[in-house]
Amino acid sequence: MSSDVATEVKRRRTFAIISHPDAGKSTMTEALALHARMISEAGAIHGKAGRKSTVSDWMEMEKARGISVSSTALQFNYLAEHSEPGIPSVINLVDTPGHADFSEDTYRVLTAVDAAVMLIDAAKGLEPQTLKLFQVCRHRGIPVITVINKWDRPGQTPLELIDEISERIGLTPTPLFFPVGIAGDFRGLLDRRTGEYVHFTRTAGGAKIAPEEIMSADDAAAREGDEWTAAVEESELLSEMGQDHDQEMFLAGQTSPMIFASAMLNFGVRQLLEVLVELAPPPAGRVDIEGNERPVTDPFSAVVFKVQAGMDSSHRDRLAYMRIVSGEFERGMVVTHAQTGKPFATKYAQAVFGRDRSTVDTAYPGDVVGLVNATALAPGDTLFDGPKVQFPPIPSFAPEHFSTLRATTADKYKQFRKAMDQLDSEGVVQVLRNDTRGDMSPVLAAVGPMQFEVVTARMKAEFNVDTIIEPLGYTLARRTDAESAPELDRQRGVEVFTRTDGAVLALFSDKWRLQYIEKEHPDLTLQPLVAAAD
Repeated sequence: MSSDVATEVKRRRTFAIISHPDAGKSTMTEALALHARMISEAGAIHGKAGRKSTVSDWMEMEKARGISVSSTALQFNYLAEHSEPGIPSVINLVDTPGHADFSEDTYRVLTAVDAAVMLIDAAKGLEPQTLKLFQVCRHRGIPVITVINKWDRPGQTPLELIDEISERIGLTPTPLFFPVGIAGDFRGLLDRRTGEYVHFTRTAGGAKIAPEEIMSADDAAAREGDEWTAAVEESELLSEMGQDHDQEMFLAGQTSPMIFASAMLNFGVRQLLEVLVELAPPPAGRVDIEGNERPVTDPFSAVVFKVQAGMDSSHRDRLAYMRIVSGEFERGMVVTHAQTGKPFATKYAQAVFGRDRSTVDTAYPGDVVGLVNATALAPGDTLFDGPKVQFPPIPSFAPEHFSTLRATTADKYKQFRKAMDQLDSEGVVQVLRNDTRGDMSPVLAAVGPMQFEVVTARMKAEFNVDTIIEPLGYTLARRTDAESAPELDRQRGVEVFTRTDGAVLALFSDKWRLQYIEKEHPDLTLQPLVAAAD
């Protein structure tokens, strides 16, 4: 069976799209699905009346605001030019929240992928959230493909964008496809490796795949004139500077293949898929908590990286996304939950395409599989078959916003508790409790305030519980212990809580209060938590 697993692994590419809000991430996700023939027409959140919402954004809050606030998984086959004849590649695309308030969810996704597509707005260049997410990729050793999106709109010059990336994050872009026509006048792409010209033709509203015409350099020069000449000259300049693709440097995280595109017009989307299949690494082994690597051909193992409920309003089910690390998964197999040692049945295993699902009978390393009604699972949990293995947990980020949550009426107590337990286990927010405040008024801790909006919206939509959020006057948290807790509780501007995972956290009104207590009580345990930008 190991030979079958190895063969299947070679076919797979698992990646995430990372970007700043409004860089076109969900539109690109939709465009990729369109080119893979998984959908017949692309939708757009901010499109014309009558156009559909994107497949990957299904929460009402996402549709209303035009942003992604939860991660979703899409799997599809794609027969690339570089695939073996007649054997399509299997693409696992994990869409991520773009908004900085949901950095923790994005971080979980980045533990489950082998490559990332960094989407950059041609006009805005590198933005803060993109920088943070790139640093996470660098820390985890995830190779990055860069896409300059929205080239159909006015923006910076290609060389300005290339220089900005090189200077600000130390990653050397190596464009594979260079734009013909300035930003706002997107005519086509120069394939730098073949010297050919890919000319695109617009479709009505960008809803269909844009027709392509491949032309020789001479024909391109005759058609595009000075625009083609300018593209060739800048491409040659990049070659002189050594900015041609090198696979080893890409996998080492030193360089980034680059493509210029317009997700809204479906220009450059096929090229991105081809580059992913050709250059992105297939799934590899993962290091367990003992420091040993689990090869992809070992018996089945997987890591849960996301738990999501509320995707089906008629059933209120709960879906745990697991990334398969090793071996072959077969629906119905009984595996072991490493954290509890208990058996876990996998009868209800599904592939996910946005909000739509289909039953999965078999899956392989790199695949993302949804387990329905997996109430015992939480992000970071390990499932395995055969000899025990457990992978390192996914760290929780240091919260920066704190609020109390309570139901508006006392008669909803049971629903309130059930909803809090569910949202807590999903990792939507961190839930903190102490004896003083009790269960009716837990403290929610979040990386960003929009997480609180998700909580109140889902409380109402899924449990019919109206709630009130009341901000607390704390700005930072530190991990402490039971021995330090009594003294900390006596301090002004400090309150001690226990998080659901058992961690004891001390909340402080501001950094000066923290500094004062550290100075006056150096014997107390006060450890920093993982920051969202780390």
